[in-house]
Amino acid sequence: MNVRRRHISGIAIAAATALGLGTLSACSDSASAANTDKFDVVAAFYPLQYLAEQIGGDHVHVTSLTKPGQEPHDLEISAQQTAALGESDAVLYLKNLQPAVDDAVSQSEVRTKIDAASLTTEEKHGNEVGGHAASHDTSKNDELAGLDPHIWLDPVRYAQVAQGVGKAFEKADPKNAADYRTRTAALVKKLDALNTEFKTGLANTKTKVFITTHAAFGYLAERYGLTEEAINGLDPESEPSAERVKNLEKMAKADGVTTVFYETLVSDKTAKTIAADANLKTDVLDPIEGITKKSRGKDYFSVQQANLKALQKALGSK
Repeated sequence: MNVRRRHISGIAIAAATALGLGTLSACSDSASAANTDKFDVVAAFYPLQYLAEQIGGDHVHVTSLTKPGQEPHDLEISAQQTAALGESDAVLYLKNLQPAVDDAVSQSEVRTKIDAASLTTEEKHGNEVGGHAASHDTSKNDELAGLDPHIWLDPVRYAQVAQGVGKAFEKADPKNAADYRTRTAALVKKLDALNTEFKTGLANTKTKVFITTHAAFGYLAERYGLTEEAINGLDPESEPSAERVKNLEKMAKADGVTTVFYETLVSDKTAKTIAADANLKTDVLDPIEGITKKSRGKDYFSVQQANLKALQKALGSK
């Protein structure tokens, strides 16, 4: 990686020392110390990285705090990443999704802090078994507890975030504002088209209910008139209770459910256990928290289109 770095601030060095690492490498597997001649943006994880790249184009240098294939919810930040954050021009994150990132951003002197959660609306999707839920609430604030962070899986909300990011880039880097406006408009147009694809593709299905091991699809389900049945309260590596499997089997028969969905970044053990006991199929529904070789697509749009096809197949698209 050819990265021209400015002088690392005393704050960044202090942060590295406090974490027990005396030296800072020029690159890490995720976020490198930015400081190029471009507008340097540190993104918390893939969906925000993608927005920054699409909106910024050649004007930005984007690094991600979350490595490809890494589960973002439990991210811990390294000294190198702390340094990169402190030396960047902007940070793009989603408050209450990654506590370590929230803490680092709050302590950082980075000039432009963009909270994606503030650019759209978040909702509380019930955490009870059988509800549409965000099973991993990371918030320590009772008022925010239960807010579902997976806003990017709803193309409409993701477009709203894109518009907010575009405006923030314009303000922070005014000499390239016209290009940011143009690229934001193009991205929003593509997201509008994706929304239409989902709306049309899921309008007529035999069932509206789907089962997933990761309660990430509450916004998507709500947007397109579906019901997500999430296996809440279960660790990805744990065995589902006999009672839960029995309830899921009854629900599957009653609602014509055919498939238990699992994701690419965690084990499929839970999904396969339930599917075997309930005589159901398994398939991938990707929450797009990162792109890996296992992903059914190379970027946000191609993976979302794969998700649409998987849902159409499982729900019995007419």
